[in-house]
Parts: sequence; structure tokens; C-alpha cells
Amino acid sequence: MVQVYGAALKELVTEEFGDGIVSAIDFEIDLERVADPKGDRARIVLNGKFLPYRVW
Repeated sequence: MVQVYGAALKELVTEEFGDGIVSAIDFEIDLERVADPKGDRARIVLNGKFLPYRVW
């Protein structure tokens, strides 16, 4: 999913937070089963710290 939607997610992060990255150093991931009458679904939450780019 990240390989397919990674570029779009990056654009959304940039739109919301400005120019920077979501750090994988201080990062959490959560997986939860969500019951659905059409079949169970998976909720995946990626939680990373936003680090703005800085000019030195």
C-alpha cells in the first residue's frame, strides 16, 4: 500500500504540514481488525513525527 500510495501520501503531508518528512525513527504502527458485514477490514495507523526541512 505504501509503495502504491506513498507519493500521494507525501503530497498530502506536505499540503497539511509544509515541506518536510514523516520520521521513521520515532515511529509507531497500529493494526486493528474492524468488523464489517461484507467482510472484516484492516485499519492501519502510521504515526510518525513530522520533521520540517531546514535551510542551514
